[in-house]
Amino acid sequence: MSPSRSSEGRTIERTTTVVIGAGHAGLAASHFLSDRSIDHVVLERGEVANSWRRERWDSLRLLTPNWQSRLPGYQYEGPDPDGYMSMPEVIDFIEGFAKVSAAPVRTATNVTSVGRTDDGYRVTTSSGELQCRTLVIASGACNRPTVPGFSASVPDRVQQLTAFDYREPDQLPEGDVLVVGASATGVQLAAELRRSGRPVVLSVGEHVRLPRTYRGRDVLWWMDASGVWDQRYDEVDDLVRARSLPAPQLVGTPQRMTLDLNALAAMGVELVGRWAAVRDGRALFSGGLRNVFALADLKMRRLLDTFDAWAVTSGRDGEVGPPERFAATEAPTAPRLQLDLGSGEIRSVLWATGFRPDYSWLDVPVVDEKGRLRHEGGVLPSPGLYALGLPVLRRRRSTFISGIEVDAREVTGHLADHLAGRHRG
Repeated sequence: MSPSRSSEGRTIERTTTVVIGAGHAGLAASHFLSDRSIDHVVLERGEVANSWRRERWDSLRLLTPNWQSRLPGYQYEGPDPDGYMSMPEVIDFIEGFAKVSAAPVRTATNVTSVGRTDDGYRVTTSSGELQCRTLVIASGACNRPTVPGFSASVPDRVQQLTAFDYREPDQLPEGDVLVVGASATGVQLAAELRRSGRPVVLSVGEHVRLPRTYRGRDVLWWMDASGVWDQRYDEVDDLVRARSLPAPQLVGTPQRMTLDLNALAAMGVELVGRWAAVRDGRALFSGGLRNVFALADLKMRRLLDTFDAWAVTSGRDGEVGPPERFAATEAPTAPRLQLDLGSGEIRSVLWATGFRPDYSWLDVPVVDEKGRLRHEGGVLPSPGLYALGLPVLRRRRSTFISGIEVDAREVTGHLADHLAGRHRG
């Protein structure tokens, strides 16, 4: 790296590549950049694995079994390969990779703007400016919680939190909780709050139902072994939809339990439809729960059929248990269509309605009208600009930690070709 001065007299540090974010994606990019002897620096606004430290609830565990926790040249080697990492264990795992790979990370360095220059990008940070020829955005897809606009109409007496704010049940006031969203986050938080003794209402919209285990193996073993996760982004029929699908209803527990809506109902969680609006202090929920449940059940059965067919054609049918089928999701007889938020019944609302990235610092026209990066497999429509760590970036497995190795290798390969003047589409 070499410093220079701008026309205004400011010192500008020069490097070939800047990586923004020191989570698993940014560190994987650094690994392959080092392999290619490409000069670079990794900028992190907090600490290594910052989002895992600051933006997760206390009891959260990875959805993937430990044996699937792998990064380039680095993998889980503990005593419980079929278990699921807790948040402290995830932090230790990512920190360990940062140390082994000797990534040039600069912590407590907040990126405030990135702009295009004649020969690359200027990166302004809380610690000064950098000039680079190429840049990798690995800041994650979950920087801000997504909350509907009508949340502003919820009465002040009802406490509202997002999954970013929530840490543990005692944080909430005594009384009923309305959890909004039935992806992995929503079902896990609803179960935790119900176990704490609180009455819980769960507002359910589109969701992805999966059993924790199938035919004696973790369901994510099937996704991995059958090749479902290897489908490339340019082979997916509806890529926009695939990238926006909610996380499957899974939880990582020692018992390898299935946490679907039937399990929650058996625990006493009340199921209602998608929260559609607030009118006169009342939460209004959509009808049609049976149709929502039936669609999720149908998609699950089709996926299990895919696994069964693969087991036969691959000759693995004898290595696993017999095919299974699961009871349909049972809809409430007469689900409530509204709740009076002013009655005192609901004391808190916990929004588990998804997340979105934050590119407010990016002064390059590569963000669409919904705030998402426009890219083809991590290659952005601005020379030398790349992304990693986004859902279905290059393959379906991109969403998970184990999917970053292939993504990072291919994206940094494209970056290296760009630096060498070799054009690639």
